[in-house]
Amino acid sequence: MSRGLTFLIALACGAVAANIYYAQPLVGLIGPAVGLNAHAASLVVTLTQIGYGVGLVVLVPLGDIFENRRLIMVTLVACMAALLSASVASNVGVFLGTSFVIGLSSVVVQMLVPFAAHLAPDESRGRVVGNVMSGLLMGILLARPISSTTADLLGWRAIFAISAGLMLVLAVILRLVLPERKPNASVRYLTLLRSMGQLLVSTPILRRRAFYHALLFGAFSLFWTAVPLILASPACGLGQGGIALFSLAAVLGAFAAPVAGRIADRGLTKPATAFAILTVVACFLLVFASGGHVVASLFVGALLLDVGVSCNLVLGQRAIFALGAEVRSRLNGLYMAIFFCGGAVGSAVASVVYATYGWVGIAWCGIAFPLLAGLYYLTEWVPRRSAAAEPSATAEPSATAG
Repeated sequence: MSRGLTFLIALACGAVAANIYYAQPLVGLIGPAVGLNAHAASLVVTLTQIGYGVGLVVLVPLGDIFENRRLIMVTLVACMAALLSASVASNVGVFLGTSFVIGLSSVVVQMLVPFAAHLAPDESRGRVVGNVMSGLLMGILLARPISSTTADLLGWRAIFAISAGLMLVLAVILRLVLPERKPNASVRYLTLLRSMGQLLVSTPILRRRAFYHALLFGAFSLFWTAVPLILASPACGLGQGGIALFSLAAVLGAFAAPVAGRIADRGLTKPATAFAILTVVACFLLVFASGGHVVASLFVGALLLDVGVSCNLVLGQRAIFALGAEVRSRLNGLYMAIFFCGGAVGSAVASVVYATYGWVGIAWCGIAFPLLAGLYYLTEWVPRRSAAAEPSATAEPSATAG
């Protein structure tokens, strides 16, 4: 696993993940162009996210039974076709359908991450996964300002056309440089899907790590859904340009992912998990103390939040990827789908909490998410009487394998 290949996979993950978020700042432009009224314009974003959630469950597990490079190529081509369709669609049904397929096919990033884990040796797997995830996070965080700038210069359709061309280039390059990987499993697709439920029941590390990150990602979604409202309010008085600059705090958090991977490789996952949870708590304590009216404290809180969430994401993936190559894609799909649900909950409650209780309510709700994760984390320190007791969710490969 050379540095060049790691960088290429990280770049590909970032470019593909950005597809899910390009439309978010453009819904006001897209809606009238395709015939969506203001109340239904958010369906563009919602259907993309629903497609991504479905893809995590029905497409990502295919990496355990189909040749990985071919699967990645086919999914990238489907993504390219959907983006091209979005760039020319003038009918609401066509655009919403392509939005769903964009999300569905963008799960190719969750095929690339376990592929990178397959290629990496055990002693540096955390570092490789961390580097790849930093690329993915950068793509997510830069998608909104890139799409806004492109729309200003070339119109909103241009970002979809440009991304379609990028998907084609990535498909060709990855086809040339990625090695073949054909899993040994030969099970039917429906059997594969049924086995995911069995994996969830029989894999305590997966359940624990997914629970941790569902709660931290819920806090993340809560914060980033509510913070534009307080920034645009008279209390802070920022315009769209100021809010866009503020969001760059999240980009800084992406650099924590490679560091977390290296920490996990050194056998320090358990204390690093505590650090990640406490960092998210510290974020909301800080913004609570400031009352949500001091932009500088909100910025520092955003940075703390993104560092904690990025670290915990990589720590969780490092733990589940150590459980066995033959089920790695299914474990990754389950992990992502579960914490994705946590993020959906955080986003859903944000507007209600903010409208009812203001920023103080957001702060208390944000503290509650990581505190629940912390309470569950403390059970890892409870002595087990049985030798067959649940292994630590933050155990290293030697402790988790098998």
